[in-house]
Amino acid sequence: MFVAGAADMISVYVRMTLIQLATPDEMRGRVNAVNMLFIGSSNELGEFRAGSMAAWFGAVPAAIIGGVGTLAVVGAWIRLFPTLRRVDRFDDAR
Repeated sequence: MFVAGAADMISVYVRMTLIQLATPDEMRGRVNAVNMLFIGSSNELGEFRAGSMAAWFGAVPAAIIGGVGTLAVVGAWIRLFPTLRRVDRFDDAR
């Protein structure tokens, strides 16, 4: 749990830094507001999705379906946003 939590915090810091660096100054407040709205609601929506799936299919199938769905979204984002995948350093985000 410690390693998973630490990895999640690192991903949060990287995402927030990339948003700040890649967003034009005049749009930064609005982009940050929308980003925080999605971050704030993601846990509740995810819990609802996981609970509904577990109630319908059972806990193990729900976990497997959720994992496969996560991999599908990652694959879609890799194809839809290839420049984001190639960001190696924060300097590249500008």
